[in-house]
Amino acid sequence: MTTATKTKVQVYLPRPHKPYQEMFVDSTYKRIVVRAGRRGGKTVGVAIRNTKRFLQGRRQLYLTPTSEQLGKWWYEVTGALDPLIRLGVFKKNETEHFIEKPGTEQRIKGKTAWNADTARGDYADDLTYDEYQLMNEDAWEIVGQPMLMDHNGDAVFIYTPPSLRSAGVSKAHDPRHAAKMFKHAQEDKIGLWQAIHFTSHDNPHISREALQLVMEGMSKQSYRQEILAEDDEIQLSWLVYRAFNERTNKIDDFEIPKNWLVHTSSDFGPANHACLFVAQDPGTGNFYEFKEYLPESGRSTAQHVEEYKSITAGYNVITRLGGNRDEEDARQGYTSHGWPMSPPRIHKVNAQIDREVGMMELNKIFIFKSLYNRLGEIMNCLWAPDTEGKPTDKIKDEAKYHLSACARYLYCNFTPETVVHIKSRTSHSMSM
Repeated sequence: MTTATKTKVQVYLPRPHKPYQEMFVDSTYKRIVVRAGRRGGKTVGVAIRNTKRFLQGRRQLYLTPTSEQLGKWWYEVTGALDPLIRLGVFKKNETEHFIEKPGTEQRIKGKTAWNADTARGDYADDLTYDEYQLMNEDAWEIVGQPMLMDHNGDAVFIYTPPSLRSAGVSKAHDPRHAAKMFKHAQEDKIGLWQAIHFTSHDNPHISREALQLVMEGMSKQSYRQEILAEDDEIQLSWLVYRAFNERTNKIDDFEIPKNWLVHTSSDFGPANHACLFVAQDPGTGNFYEFKEYLPESGRSTAQHVEEYKSITAGYNVITRLGGNRDEEDARQGYTSHGWPMSPPRIHKVNAQIDREVGMMELNKIFIFKSLYNRLGEIMNCLWAPDTEGKPTDKIKDEAKYHLSACARYLYCNFTPETVVHIKSRTSHSMSM
């Protein structure tokens, strides 16, 4: 008598990061559109989703226009399923990039596809398009939809807003076709479509230092598209600080000379405290933002003051601003700990911004590349739209721009046309 034995095999998959990657990995919507930043976890996320659904007996087809993306997806899938392949439960074809259960329709396959012709010849329970913005629309409209008809399958579309660098390789007739699909998903009222948006910053596994280096070399538009995954239907003219010239005024860090004047400006809050440290060249009157302070929550006023003193040690701090007109109690708290503060001279937000923008137009404001949070706010701060989609004079999500608040508190104290030029006995040269 032969007794059958069972072998228990554990399949290990990466744990999807919360909430965004997890959101589409486990989604039950029939049509899902994911708009995400570079290295945001899109490809790994769909590899997890495809593998989980394959193990449920469903037939998976992953399409992407580039072999690089296919290689990343294939690495995740084969790594997870390797124990079952070794046992002979599944069969792997490395050349054609598929894994299947012999004698069944259960299969997971990846292939490169740009258009209808390269996507033909298959069917699926789950169809995934990665880097969909680069594909021709007919890859879905002509070929993809019929692939799902046999079993009323599901489809996932993943994209990053197209940039100028990708325009040359895209096969799309309409470069905005993925963005239009995302908007359609947002407006869906019947529960068929799901729209998910997340940024590169939302991937907890990305090195913050590496992301900072990438941001330093990006234009506003590239940053918004490739990191923040913002579509370009909102024009750059909507940017509050579009007057900032990042090509000339985003500069390499250097040591601030000890004879330069230093200004500080704080935005209060127990959870979102911020302070901006700005040096002023006495020879030109130009301002150099050299340090941003965004501590973790839970620090006391005394602890903040100690940090301020440490950052400004050896410098002549001539301005200490903080908060708006109604935050006198907070200012008194800092004063009692040895850091006397004053309110900004102008209290209306738009008037403050006008002064700051005026300084930017005169190229009076320079920002160190290491201040990536401050630069990120400049690149993303927009005027809010009205009900007709036109820009208003209100800042969209104003409460989250803490360093921008610090900056406008400070610069509104100066009149752009009459910035004081103080003669200096020393000179300083730098590479711009």
